[in-house]
Amino acid sequence: MVRLKLVIGDKNYSSWSMRPWVLLRQAEIPFEEVLLHFADVDGGLTVAGIEKYSKARKVPVLLVDGEPVWDSLAIAETAAELFPEKQLWPADARARRLARSACAEMHSGFQALRVKMPMNIKGSHPGKGLTPESQRDIDRIVSVWSECRERFGGGGSLLFGKFSIADAFFAPVVMRFRTYGVEVPRLAKDYCAAVEALPAVREWIEAARKEKKFVAEDEPYTKK
Repeated sequence: MVRLKLVIGDKNYSSWSMRPWVLLRQAEIPFEEVLLHFADVDGGLTVAGIEKYSKARKVPVLLVDGEPVWDSLAIAETAAELFPEKQLWPADARARRLARSACAEMHSGFQALRVKMPMNIKGSHPGKGLTPESQRDIDRIVSVWSECRERFGGGGSLLFGKFSIADAFFAPVVMRFRTYGVEVPRLAKDYCAAVEALPAVREWIEAARKEKKFVAEDEPYTKK
């Protein structure tokens, strides 16, 4: 049995950390959590103590028997490889291709949404950050969700029916939509509710709400 240690950043802010944490927890894959905090320098972009775990100096990092795997997409693929019985990708080959494409697009895109609506689970800023650019990102995300649900979501309430890596990757988007009061069509609204109902997501939200850290970079609409 491999030993897993997941190094993450503040749960209120770290969308990149949320993905693998939710993935492993929801799939009931045991791991040890190492919670680091964003430092009060560089606008909160530096993670204090990360150099001990990763030369890339970014969270998240998954240590597999002490060996680091960094970047959320690499971590997800590693988990799928280590635990094939968990079926973290959809079983159907066509669905799997779509799921991988959706995750890759989320991983590399939607820059306007990231900048204008940073993840801030404790915050409530309805209407903030909505620009023509961020609205285009929102529309594209809703389009991706709709395609996944309509083509392969018949077996449940998530993108591909049952829980998969794709849901973990879009969980931080669901958090953003809630914080900024983003209006979406019924299908997307139902999907957001299904993600928020996941036990792992509820656990992450509960922990995020207890955090005291204030990161200015992720609080553009809050005065400290």
